[in-house]
Amino acid sequence: MGEYGFVAERYARVLEGIGAAAARSGRRPEEVSLLAVTKFHPLEAVEAAYAAGARLFGENRVQEAEAKYPAFLAAHADARLEMIGHLQSNKARKAPGLFSRVQSVDSVELLAELDRRAAAAGLRLELLFELRTGEDSKSGFAGLDELWAACEAAAGMASAVPRGLMTMAPLASDPAPVRAAFRRLRSALEEAARRFAFPGFDVLSMGMSGDYELAVEEGSTLVRVGTAIFGERRA
Repeated sequence: MGEYGFVAERYARVLEGIGAAAARSGRRPEEVSLLAVTKFHPLEAVEAAYAAGARLFGENRVQEAEAKYPAFLAAHADARLEMIGHLQSNKARKAPGLFSRVQSVDSVELLAELDRRAAAAGLRLELLFELRTGEDSKSGFAGLDELWAACEAAAGMASAVPRGLMTMAPLASDPAPVRAAFRRLRSALEEAARRFAFPGFDVLSMGMSGDYELAVEEGSTLVRVGTAIFGERRA
């Protein structure tokens, strides 16, 4: 596939890594979804990943997603696009219809805006709450009290549909703090499941190109991988 002819091999390699990590932790590879992060890569890269078997894609910015994905999604009914970057409330109106899920909900205000926009569009929008688990992270709910407040708010909403939690682990050569971050998210998901009766609230989105095998070992159900599939960003 032209410049991105290497994508199929890399995508398969990541799947192998997921399978190996799942085996080490007594899990089945099918328990983990692979989301291909296409930020800063062109439509050609998206098409190459789709040809390799990818059906789940992620973007960090609304503007880039708008420019790249509408026609692709219309032509590929089995593909899904998720928002994984920080979403400003003033751009929330564009989320329903473009994204099937917003992984980066980090405030009650954004949650309420997404619910309102989804309702206005006559849609239900899946959401993940982002929890800050690393000291160097600037995104996500700062702690569990803030997370519980968001869960309580979501319990009264009809169009915003919580499905689980997301985090970005700290960048560290030592795996210990990375594992600690993943374990904190898994613990938070288990506690949220006990406190709230959200149906299908079981997604643990954690793990990226440098740490996705650790994430799978610690219980991730969805890894967000870009560089390991597409190479370094182009912009």
